[in-house]
Amino acid sequence: MHRGAIAFTDLCMLVISIQSQVVHGHVGNSAAAYAMQAEGVNVAAVPTTLLSNHPRYPTLRGRVLDAELVADLLRGVEERDLVDEAAVLVTGYLGSTGNAGVIADFVERALSRNSKLVYLCDPVIGDDGRVYVADGILDVVRHRLLPAARLITPNQFELELLSCVKITDTDGLRAAADAMAAQRRIDVVATGCTLVDTPAGQVETILCAHGQLSRFATPRLPIRPYGTGDLLTALIAAHLAKGSEIEAAVRLAVETIFAVLVRTEQAGSAEMRLVPLPVSGT
Repeated sequence: MHRGAIAFTDLCMLVISIQSQVVHGHVGNSAAAYAMQAEGVNVAAVPTTLLSNHPRYPTLRGRVLDAELVADLLRGVEERDLVDEAAVLVTGYLGSTGNAGVIADFVERALSRNSKLVYLCDPVIGDDGRVYVADGILDVVRHRLLPAARLITPNQFELELLSCVKITDTDGLRAAADAMAAQRRIDVVATGCTLVDTPAGQVETILCAHGQLSRFATPRLPIRPYGTGDLLTALIAAHLAKGSEIEAAVRLAVETIFAVLVRTEQAGSAEMRLVPLPVSGT
């Protein structure tokens, strides 16, 4: 494991998770909360949406929550002293520019209140060359959330977009991670990577910390269920909250994700088969 990895000397097994919620399927907190609880971690799950399903289905019910409601819920988190108890703070799909602003305000307050809190930002912006959030959200992510983060989990497209670096090889990945870090320490977990030297038929999750790369390759399966990035981020957060160093946390998360995907493919399901979660070793 590389030097300087995130670690917790005092076990504090609570994660605050701020992201979407759906009735059907496993995306956002509807993937993250169960996965973290299955790993033995307490979760304070704050929704940014209440939707019937992932937006890429033919129909969609529910709505993005009003910024005033999200802000009120976050104030409740503070009033219950959960910020003081938490080890990790996760943000994912924000839903609206208004939500992005109130969540950025909360992140700043939380980090000021708890200096040991690790902020893990999943910059949910787009995939496959397509941005699917409003421009205002991208601005908040780029200028307020990423500068506050200790760890980020973008997919390859998001990392290229945020860093303005085209990634084809490990040099490009390092350059993109350096661009994200600027003048401060930030670790990058790039997901869904296919580089020039990625083995044929595989896909990689790559940790970049202090210019050092840790690469985790798995076979590319012929399925793409929704929420795999949300699940990966949640599992990394859970392992960090339990005291794992970042390299071990990513490895364990990747192993669990792949087991879930194998089960999902075998079941012929459009949604991830999470239950029961294949709980990884420690």
